[in-house]
Amino acid sequence: MSNMATFQEALEAVESLPTEQQEDLLEVLHRRLVDSKREALAQIIREARQDYARGDVKRGTVDDLLRDVGS
Repeated sequence: MSNMATFQEALEAVESLPTEQQEDLLEVLHRRLVDSKREALAQIIREARQDYARGDVKRGTVDDLLRDVGS
């Protein structure tokens, strides 16, 4: 329940800011979320490339994949 109180407190703090500062905060948060998602995707790509370089990947058709998943 403390997370909800903290979230509510954060909302109230933001609402107490002037509109322009609220808009600036929204832009900053949006950019940070985009950057965070971009970094997470980049990490997935790095790991996939490492797997590929080590030969830890399988090649095949969609049917091959479905067969592997079903077994």
